[in-house]
Amino acid sequence: MTSVHMVGSVPLDDAESVFRTLSGQLGPHLKRIPDGETGRRRRWISFVNDQLQEHPDLEIDPDVPVFEFRQSDGTLVYPVNRLRFREGVDPTTVSFNTDYADDAIRNHPTFVRLRDEGVIPAGVKYQICMATPIAIAYNFITPRCWDDFIEVYFRHLAEEFAKISAALPHADISYQWDCCQEVLAWEGYYEQVPDYKNAIWGVMARLGDMVPGDIDLGYHLCYGSPADAHMVEPKDMAVLVEIANGLVDRVRRPIQYIHMPVPRERNDEGYFAPLAELSLPVETELFLGCVHGADPDGNATKLDMAKKFATIAGIGAECGVGRIQDHSRLGDILDQHRSLADRS
Repeated sequence: MTSVHMVGSVPLDDAESVFRTLSGQLGPHLKRIPDGETGRRRRWISFVNDQLQEHPDLEIDPDVPVFEFRQSDGTLVYPVNRLRFREGVDPTTVSFNTDYADDAIRNHPTFVRLRDEGVIPAGVKYQICMATPIAIAYNFITPRCWDDFIEVYFRHLAEEFAKISAALPHADISYQWDCCQEVLAWEGYYEQVPDYKNAIWGVMARLGDMVPGDIDLGYHLCYGSPADAHMVEPKDMAVLVEIANGLVDRVRRPIQYIHMPVPRERNDEGYFAPLAELSLPVETELFLGCVHGADPDGNATKLDMAKKFATIAGIGAECGVGRIQDHSRLGDILDQHRSLADRS
C-alpha cells in the first residue's frame, strides 16, 4: 500500500481536529501524523520573526536594504527588516522563546488518547516539525551575522528538542526538519556564502544527528509556498537530489525519509530524470510531493513519471496544506491524497 505523508500544517483550529480529520480521511495510509501546526505556527517562521523584531538583543540593521521576500513571478510576499545583534551583545548569551517544545508536549496526550480510542490507527507516529536555523537566519538576519545567529539558534533548537526527547516516548514520535531556505540558497535566491553547500549540509547534518536513533528522522525539502506559489521555479529535481545525496552521506544516524516537491505544472519526464542519480540507503524512503488539488490525472502522471527513475515509498502535497489560501479546498486535497494512494 502506498503511504501518505502529511508535511506539517493543516488549516484546522486545533490538534484534535487535525488528528481526527487526517485519520478519518487517510488513516490506513498514514505512518506519521502531525499536529497541524495550528495557531501561531500556521505562519511557519513568520511568528519567529515577530519575536525577533521585539527581541532586546537584536535591532534592525540600517546598513542593509529591506529584504523583499518575492515569489518567482515577482509578487512581493512581505518585506523584511533584517536584524543584527546590538552592539556589545555577546551572541552566545542570547536566548529565544519559540515554545516549540511546549506545543509538541501539550498535543501529545491528545494523540495518545485518540490512538487508544482507535481514531488514530495503531503504529502511526506523532510527527513533530521544526524549521531550521538557516530558515530563520537567511530570511530575517543580516548576512554578516548569519554564522553567529545560526549557532545560537541551533543551541535554542537543541534545548527545545531536549525537552521533547525527555518528555515523550521515543517510540511514539517522529522528527522532521523543514528545509526551504536551504533549497532556495542552492538556487541562488539568497546571498551565497563561501562554500555554501558544505556549510548548509553541515547544519542540516548536525540537526539530524541531534535526534536519537530510536526516533524517526525525516527531512522535508521545499521551494516555498507562502501564497500558493514558489519562490523559485525549479528547472528539475537535480538540486533536491544533490541535497539529499549530501545529507545521507553526512548524517551519521539513519534517515527514515526525505520528502521532495513536484510543481503542479511539471508532468514532463525531464523534471523527474535527475532522480536516477538519487542514492538513498535502503532504510531511507522517498516521499513525492506530487499531490495537487482537483488534478487526479496530473497527480497520477507525476507519480508514474517519478517511478521510472526511483523507488517511491509514498506521496504527499508539495508543502503543508495549511499554506493553501482557500481553506475550503482541504477536503478535495485530502481526497486527492487518498485516491492516488488507493490506486497506486
